[in-house]
Amino acid sequence: MAPRSLVLLLLSALGAPARGHPGPLEDVVIDRYSIPKICLREVQMGDFVRYHYNGTFKDGKKFDSSYDRGATVAGVVGVGRLITGMDRGLLGMCVNERRHLIVPPHLGYGSIGVAGLIPPDATLYFDVIMLDIWNKNDKLQITTLSKPERCNRTVENSDFVRYHYNGTLLDGTPFDSSYSKDSTYDTYVGTGWLIKGMDQGLLGMCAGEKRSIIIPPFLAYGEKGYGTVIPPQASLVFSVLLVDFHNPKDGVFLERLEVPESCNRRAVTGDFVRYHYNGTLMDGTLFDSSYSRNHTYNTYIGKGYIIPGMDQGLQGVCVGERRRVVVPPHLAYGENGAGNKIPGSAVLIFDVHIIDFHNPADPVEIETVYRPEGCNVTTRDRDFVRYHYNCSLLDGTRLFSSHDYEKPQEVTLGANKVIEGLNSGLLNMCAGERRVLIVPPHLGHGESGARGVPGSAVLRFEVELISMEEGVPEGYLFIWHGDPPANLYEQMDLNQDGEIPAEEFSTFIKTQVAEGKGRLMPSSDPEKVIADMFRNQDRNQDGKITSEELKLKSDEDQEKIHEEL
Repeated sequence: MAPRSLVLLLLSALGAPARGHPGPLEDVVIDRYSIPKICLREVQMGDFVRYHYNGTFKDGKKFDSSYDRGATVAGVVGVGRLITGMDRGLLGMCVNERRHLIVPPHLGYGSIGVAGLIPPDATLYFDVIMLDIWNKNDKLQITTLSKPERCNRTVENSDFVRYHYNGTLLDGTPFDSSYSKDSTYDTYVGTGWLIKGMDQGLLGMCAGEKRSIIIPPFLAYGEKGYGTVIPPQASLVFSVLLVDFHNPKDGVFLERLEVPESCNRRAVTGDFVRYHYNGTLMDGTLFDSSYSRNHTYNTYIGKGYIIPGMDQGLQGVCVGERRRVVVPPHLAYGENGAGNKIPGSAVLIFDVHIIDFHNPADPVEIETVYRPEGCNVTTRDRDFVRYHYNCSLLDGTRLFSSHDYEKPQEVTLGANKVIEGLNSGLLNMCAGERRVLIVPPHLGHGESGARGVPGSAVLRFEVELISMEEGVPEGYLFIWHGDPPANLYEQMDLNQDGEIPAEEFSTFIKTQVAEGKGRLMPSSDPEKVIADMFRNQDRNQDGKITSEELKLKSDEDQEKIHEEL
């Protein structure tokens, strides 16, 4: 039986056993000496099978072997294409089952035999291993091995998929694996780029799903097989893990995970956003995280500073919102990917937490929480105010509080002693009034931030005005409520000795304040203000003021104007 055709010959072509030499009516003797634990299917009449065998006579002499030819035998069982003994001996076999078959002459090649190879009335011994079974009526066999809990969309025709796979023959012989290449297999579904069985077998899968797909030969490589690794008429088994998929027509997919109850404004193009994020592939692999750097990602949106998918995905966010942004590769890093963490054609998932956002044109937002009745006097520029405050980020992170100290905060408005936004928010307040101020970074601590304040942070102040004192114009330490005395130097020289030491100067100024004739620049330390006034007038710094040295600031300003003219 050296030529393969011998096993396939029709018994009728060889002739029936000679009637003159009737033999015992023996059937095929079957010894199932190796049966696999799992048998999904047994050979039935009409099935197409692939198997290997060694054929010998009773004395062990080999007359044929598929192993020697390096090719399996393939054929249909029960349709007369095999010798009758083989037809019967293969029935009920499982893939990977091994059998010893003893085929009597009348179920083999009878009294004629095969010239030069098999003598007449020869009993044949076959050692067979079944490698593959299928039927022309077979369909794909799909088994879901695992499936993620969340599945927003499943694979459809024309989708682009990235998946890992192990490919084996039905007997478990491996022929290919994406894992060995350390790269997913990336292709379109339903466009003819895959064998028909895979085109069908990937449909309906979720990202992260694992499937076993058994493909009959007519939906795989058919009669020709593929190279040296896939024989003709081979069923294929693929263990598939779908890593991700998208459609070239896909846009950004948004999922609002947590939206705050209060949302006064939503982000738009041109806003500067500070947010934390975790970036993962669809299989959950983390490729980047702002949390790992302990620093928010800060950028303008809608201006091309970030990938197009995130430019779109951050539109309309609220402060404090948590959002999932799923970005297809054509709106992310495309076919080339990025670095060694983002593969080509990868779908990206960003879980985002919005810390704050602002626009460079934003003013201070002022919300009056409480305003006393009969509020007639309000703060103005240059007023001296005392106030309590709590300062936090918009996510609630506490930064500073005046309540941590013994006294309220004190400041002269308009003297550049506090950030511009807080200064603005303290104007036009009544004593006892409470406000909430939202201060954008350009009116706060800017891009660089400050000690304890992140760069580009929007600040939230809760302020309560405790008291206020009317101020003096910028550059003045004291102003008269009316006209100053005509003989100012003489009145200031209390002992009339022609010079004014610091004690006389201080006594005179305090008297004017006490009598309501003038007022000092408000301060927590009026002695220091008076000392600064004396130092300004003691121009030669000799510890006393002469009549030539004493000048009103209004006169000095007028002299400067004349000098400039």
